[in-house]
Amino acid sequence: MKIFCIGRNYVDHAKELNNKVPKKPLVFMKPPTALSHDKSVHYPSFTKNLHHEIELVLLISKKGKNIARAKALSHIGAYALGIDYTARDVQATLKAKGHPWEIAKGFDGAATLSAFYHKGDFDLKKGIPFSLLKNGQLAQTGNTRDLLFPCDQLISYISGYFTLEVGDLIYTGTPAGVGPVQKGDVLEAYLGERPVLENVIR
Repeated sequence: MKIFCIGRNYVDHAKELNNKVPKKPLVFMKPPTALSHDKSVHYPSFTKNLHHEIELVLLISKKGKNIARAKALSHIGAYALGIDYTARDVQATLKAKGHPWEIAKGFDGAATLSAFYHKGDFDLKKGIPFSLLKNGQLAQTGNTRDLLFPCDQLISYISGYFTLEVGDLIYTGTPAGVGPVQKGDVLEAYLGERPVLENVIR
């Protein structure tokens, strides 16, 4: 199982962090040990600025390589919501040195995930809305219709470099509104109006 993540896939998010808007998908990966279904999220000792990033996640259900964009959506088996946790201070130091992001993005528990929901329950053409509440207050809201690189393009692009296998995950990017979390914070993720994921920072 591989975990692919897409950076800066919502224009407003790229701008809020003063990053250039990419011309091609910005792909990075998290190791399988980053994935967590636990409600509790451990605040790592090596960061003082842990950020939340809510994302729609694609579950790959069919193996493929060099997948044509016209056939890409048939490789999606289900959708989920995930939170990409980022050690923002660590990431900033790594970026300044031109180093990879793995330490800031791929630590244990850095990718939480909801249950999966059948793709037939959603209309990707109309857009899938999702949101994140922090301590009961709206922190992030997004819709897949605003993706800079939509889901079919992401699958086609990634499969040009990596063979996609059954069970692989694609975190499709986060909308604007990312921000820090503190111990004791409660994060609630909604897929449409359905609550699907809760994290408590410990």
